Amino acid sequence: MRLGRQLKDWEKRLRAYFNTDLSTPAHRRRAMIYTLWFDHEIIRRVWTNFYKVAPGVYRSNQPSRGRLEKMKAMGIRTVLNLRGVTKTAHYLLEKEACEDLGLELVDAQLLARGAAVREDILHVIHLMKTLEKPFVMHCKSGADRSGFASAIYLIEVEGKPVSEARKMLAPRFMHFRNGKVGILDYTLDVYEARNARDPIGFEDWIATEYDNEAMIRAFRAKEPPE
Repeated sequence: MRLGRQLKDWEKRLRAYFNTDLSTPAHRRRAMIYTLWFDHEIIRRVWTNFYKVAPGVYRSNQPSRGRLEKMKAMGIRTVLNLRGVTKTAHYLLEKEACEDLGLELVDAQLLARGAAVREDILHVIHLMKTLEKPFVMHCKSGADRSGFASAIYLIEVEGKPVSEARKMLAPRFMHFRNGKVGILDYTLDVYEARNARDPIGFEDWIATEYDNEAMIRAFRAKEPPE
């Protein structure tokens, strides 16, 4: 037990040491090490989770500078970051890369293991309707938040049924609804059931009826979607 706490404390200190800004060459090197190992870029170098959601709309995991260069070459103009604005190394490196490459970086906040608040979901919907295309949306792994946002795009912008949009949250993208991330699937299930009773647009449902705390309670209690 004591050894476990010591290891966690050691990892926390190590993360803090490398998770730094880009103000000096030494800090930059540490930030790149943090992104590579602690934010798992080492995995994303061979696994991108890149996929075309709809014409002019793509999803991905956290892109490196090199991948952003490739995205620009294929015509992508805008990057929608679903991880929020932070002072973490990976965000600072992405922000710098987008500025250097002339890509517009737009920030939003969704949750992978919880139900996002109403305002954050509405903000994402607004952005997806107004961003310059082609655009790519991403979270860390491209599995959960990106999948949920992609499903929302298909429902709200493309007019697809939930049954089709739900495919954006699937094992092929490394999303598995077992566990806490299943609340994303559950949210779609609840909307689908509500829409079947009396048709309502997804954005209108979020704006007028959705309650993230009630959604969390119902999900934890394993209540049937209704």
